[in-house]
Amino acid sequence: MVRLLLCFIPALFITLLSAEDLVTPAMTDDQPGPGKRVRQVAAEYAGTKVYHSLYLPEDWTPDGKYPVIVEYTGNKFPPADGSGEVNDANLGFGMSGGRQFIWVVMPYIEIGRKKNAVTWWGDKEATIDYCKVNLPRVCARFGGDPENVIVCGFSRGAIGTSFIGLADDEIAALWKGFFTHDHFDGQKSWGYSGSDRKSALIRLSRLKGRPVHILDQGKGATRLRDEFLIDHLDLAAFTFLDVPVTSIFDLPEGRFNHPHTDLWMHRDSEQRKAARRWLQELIAQ
Repeated sequence: MVRLLLCFIPALFITLLSAEDLVTPAMTDDQPGPGKRVRQVAAEYAGTKVYHSLYLPEDWTPDGKYPVIVEYTGNKFPPADGSGEVNDANLGFGMSGGRQFIWVVMPYIEIGRKKNAVTWWGDKEATIDYCKVNLPRVCARFGGDPENVIVCGFSRGAIGTSFIGLADDEIAALWKGFFTHDHFDGQKSWGYSGSDRKSALIRLSRLKGRPVHILDQGKGATRLRDEFLIDHLDLAAFTFLDVPVTSIFDLPEGRFNHPHTDLWMHRDSEQRKAARRWLQELIAQ
């Protein structure tokens, strides 16, 4: 199943939000609570600088049940002020607008397991295991719905939804859907082991028909479909959305200074509405 998502589909389950730009909550060391984004250190990594972030939605209550967005960040990329750090992630907050969804940003763990990796994958197996262990913990403690977990990512993180999120059958089974912006596993070779298309297709075979929403700036999503995935559309329920970032922002514009950005969903646009409709349709299934 494949469709090129257009922007004038009737609204479905859409949450009405302020027309003003979103601002991602700053991460703190507070205790978790509604509308707070906090740093968490897993017991296995006590005494290290390895951490993930947890955001509980503004409408969170202790007895509620909430879909979960798990995010992987992009690489450190100074031209767009990208630090590669967990605390600087934005995409998942733009997807939810701060309500209805628990948002978790998982780390890539550096070789040596003492800190998070800001470029590429670090210790890949440690990164995979961290998610396998800590996602169920978050769901059990904070009311996350394990049947409604979406993995998302920007840039490195877009590749990571597959390179990490589909690395084996166990982690692949955690996800109901996949949401990527700017890049995709197998789109090109990046020089690290396993970035070739043959290896990527083995990972993508673990999608097993689930929904995958692929977004990219300019005409990137259409090109990805036509130049790579056109022969593999049976792997998933793919949807493609081209995002005119340079039309959404008048770049450089304040904190929006580069078209390769995870901040584009912080401004209202027809593309954001379309992406959020996809998300709401997914969790309603």
